[in-house]
Amino acid sequence: MTMRAIKIIVEKHNDGYVAYPLGIKGVVVGEGDSYEDALADVKSAIHSHIEIFGQEVLEEEFTSPRSFCGGS
Repeated sequence: MTMRAIKIIVEKHNDGYVAYPLGIKGVVVGEGDSYEDALADVKSAIHSHIEIFGQEVLEEEFTSPRSFCGGS
């Protein structure tokens, strides 16, 4: 499997963190009590999603080495 950088958005909410990738077809979400937990959860979800549905779920125009952390 070819490795690609995927943008992941991590949002801070009152009850924890939610993370989701950009540029992947389908619904992939991670959550956790900390930023690190949410990031690890979404990375695991991305890996499983690609393993199940194949590389075609990756959308070329969204692959990027950058990341963004949004919060309130």
